[in-house]
Amino acid sequence: MYYAIISEDIEHSLPLRAEARPAHLARLEFLRDEGRLLVAGPHPALDTPEPGEAGFTGSLVIAEFDSLEDARNWADADPYVEAGVYHKVTVKPFKAVLP
Repeated sequence: MYYAIISEDIEHSLPLRAEARPAHLARLEFLRDEGRLLVAGPHPALDTPEPGEAGFTGSLVIAEFDSLEDARNWADADPYVEAGVYHKVTVKPFKAVLP
């Protein structure tokens, strides 16, 4: 089943994001290579794909896991969590309907 991992950044998270980004992306690429990643990306702080110094307000990952517990464990081990980028992470089941 798919699970949505909705993460919210602390204020001024951009330097922390930059430092942890390679490890964060590596985990997402692993899910992609296994065919388990539906979509992943950040929420820009401004209404533009490249918000510059304004940075990001959080991230969304929708990926397939065996259980809610597995999805939560994966989310808890995110390098952004370890680096203090996120102040809140919500994990919930997701049912893909469209397209």
